Amino acid sequence: MTTDDVRAAAAALAERALELPELAHARTVAAYVSVGTEPGTTTLLDALHARGVRVLLPALLPDNDLDWGAYTGEGSLARVQHGGKMALLEPSGRRLGPDAVTTADVVLLPGLAVDERGMRLGRGGGSYDRVLARLSDSGARPSLVVLLYDTEVVERVPEEAHDRPVHAVVTPSGTRRFT
Repeated sequence: MTTDDVRAAAAALAERALELPELAHARTVAAYVSVGTEPGTTTLLDALHARGVRVLLPALLPDNDLDWGAYTGEGSLARVQHGGKMALLEPSGRRLGPDAVTTADVVLLPGLAVDERGMRLGRGGGSYDRVLARLSDSGARPSLVVLLYDTEVVERVPEEAHDRPVHAVVTPSGTRRFT
């Protein structure tokens, strides 16, 4: 994809996501800052923040679990290098703890793909598997939404016993819900 294609896809993704009733009524959204070839999330993060939504972003811990901090605009991010892994943009303010995600009304999840059952394929680090387990263990029931490109919605992804289905996938061309 060209730079213009990536920018257009990010704008379309934000527009589609902001149409979700779940996001229209959310007070707190746990999200992420896209990296590499992931669909861009900055436009969406800024729009949520402008609406007065409390946006929580992850900070990677040494054991691959996630801590959380508040997003208050691009200036609230710091580039953090994690060993030999890719540098990530993380919240630069006070950390709220791994359980902060349980306060979210909606959790926006990264992924490599999602299938027709709503099963999400992650990058394999287990960070978001821990988030989903933490949500389940706490009794929290936020809407789980994956942000992907259209081509990343596939017939079937591998599934393990700990995997949890998501409620919806948003792509630049639209939304698909799972029961």
